[in-house]
Amino acid sequence: MMSGKAAAKHSDAYPTLFSPIDLGPVRVKNRVVSSGHATRLVEDQIVGPRLLAYHAARAAGGAGLIVTEASMIDIDSAYSSAQLMNVDDSIVPGYSMLASALHAHGCKVMGQLLHLGLEQSHGLDGRRTASWGPSDGSAERYHTSGRAMPVAVIKSVIAKFGAAAARIRRGGLDGVEIAASHGYLPAQFLSGGINQRTDEYGGSFENRLRFLREVLVEVRVNIGDDLALGVRISGDEMTTDGLGSADVVEACRLLGADGLVDYFNVPVGSSREIGAAIHIVSPMRTDVAIAVPFAERIKQVVDQPVIAVGRIKHPAEAEAVLSSGRADLCGMTRALICDPQMAVKSAEGRVEDVRECISCNQACIDHFHRGIGVSCIQHPETGREQTYGLVIRAPSSRRVLVVGAGPAGLKAGAVAAARGHQVTIVEQERVPGGQVLLAERLPGRSEFGGLVPNLMKEVVAAGAEVRYGITCDKSFVVEHAPDVVVVATGAGPRVAPIEVGEGADVVDAWDVICGSTTLGRRVVVGDWRCDWVGMGVAEMLRALGHDVRLLSTGHVAGEMLPRYVRDHWLGELHRLGVDMLPLSRVMGVDDDTVYVQHMASGEPVLVEGVDTFVSSAGHVSRRSLGDELDGLDVEVHVIGDAAAPRTAEEAVLEGLEVGTAV
Repeated sequence: MMSGKAAAKHSDAYPTLFSPIDLGPVRVKNRVVSSGHATRLVEDQIVGPRLLAYHAARAAGGAGLIVTEASMIDIDSAYSSAQLMNVDDSIVPGYSMLASALHAHGCKVMGQLLHLGLEQSHGLDGRRTASWGPSDGSAERYHTSGRAMPVAVIKSVIAKFGAAAARIRRGGLDGVEIAASHGYLPAQFLSGGINQRTDEYGGSFENRLRFLREVLVEVRVNIGDDLALGVRISGDEMTTDGLGSADVVEACRLLGADGLVDYFNVPVGSSREIGAAIHIVSPMRTDVAIAVPFAERIKQVVDQPVIAVGRIKHPAEAEAVLSSGRADLCGMTRALICDPQMAVKSAEGRVEDVRECISCNQACIDHFHRGIGVSCIQHPETGREQTYGLVIRAPSSRRVLVVGAGPAGLKAGAVAAARGHQVTIVEQERVPGGQVLLAERLPGRSEFGGLVPNLMKEVVAAGAEVRYGITCDKSFVVEHAPDVVVVATGAGPRVAPIEVGEGADVVDAWDVICGSTTLGRRVVVGDWRCDWVGMGVAEMLRALGHDVRLLSTGHVAGEMLPRYVRDHWLGELHRLGVDMLPLSRVMGVDDDTVYVQHMASGEPVLVEGVDTFVSSAGHVSRRSLGDELDGLDVEVHVIGDAAAPRTAEEAVLEGLEVGTAV
């Protein structure tokens, strides 16, 4: 029960965000929305225990509205067994369980319906599909082609939307949202560039809008007037042939005037092209609240509530959008992935406890792209609610020494302390953070630094002690006699195994990031790991005026980064004029040449006219303490980069795992 004092706090700080709103016949308790997003938590194409636990955690955390991930209304638009399929009644019991679980927390839930159209890349058996669209056409991003839908097929698909909506009603959800966003089938019909039909579904704007209108009519017939009906539509697809802002605004004006729609949900971007797809889940260097200007334009021409989405990460940002009248609700999906309790913390006046999303895209959308269940590098409990959803007190308190205050050590210490252990974290530096302190120095990466204060909040809240400026060795461990030692000492830069000739100027990427070295004008960056280091150093040096060539061992620079992060960064490097050469194995360096072997052909490549070679050769684990403790009568765990150099995601996850295990 919220105290009067807490209620006053949220009323003063976020009065609009935590006020109710009506979406047609459905009253939502606040304006915090988890918008529809693929989770890869679906089992057997229906709502199962993993997906149920995931959404229930956000409902328990105070979200006002949750929109399910898209349910495919046609088997011809299916691409994965880990997606919801609303093609028969097998979906209904799962919907019912979801509705019951979310309603128990006062949270409303909408079921999203989707047909990919020409954006269908492959079918359930992996074959490339003969996809349907308004016209013969292609999907540039997926390198696929499709065929025009006969009118009979159009009518069939419209009927399937209606039948799927009826199942949502029988499942007890509060409404239906039609996905007309991101270049999917309804948007393809609406686009004058894609839709080349000459019948009643093409040509004029009214004709191109006909498909979506008929879908909405069919859905309304099947759900009645007591469920909400929404449309998700990109405010601007940002493509060469898709929907621009003016057409979207006009479409929404006409649909709003029809009286069939109860709300509009407005993202940006499209699945059709690489540059537009980035904005489906915009990475950290893009604008905060990126879709708000487009939502505002739609709000000016419709009477229905408008949801704005896109990098709205904090309650204060959401309140600013809402109180200014630019939108009526805020999609805060990644914010809720990062902190399922974000809404209730803010509503109770504990906004300082909110774990803020850093838009790294690493364990949310990148997990989807890799076919893995959604999670968060800061909060790996997300997607693992059945295992780590509750903090279970340890049967007895133990003395736990954590060595290293990087992401792995901080998470391990916080979780162990929350379970009732006496935890001391020691760090040889004067500040916590480890390699995060390097990552945040690079262009466009400052938000990544938020990982450290967010983890420190957990450490402080759990009551773990942190001591700085301490070098821990075997004698230190013996002296303090802990029951458990967690070695989270991280990693250092790896020296590239290359020949270095006389007169060669070779420096390490870490020194460049720290600004502790000087470089010549013409620089070659040799990137072995294909992550943020090589790309970041290349951009940093180009911005300082150096001529930069980036050699990478991958098929493309940044190959190991989340797709949207990498693609956006590639665009930035191209605009800056950084020359990029993939599949390049550096063999040696002399005073003005870098000697490269092409990794596919095995042929030599000479990169000449080089003043300085910057080595980004990966990392080497600092695990000597773990080796020293071998044979000592103490329980030892080695985690994070100390176990093997990887990323912050593995570090924090292993911190959670060991903190739970001890």
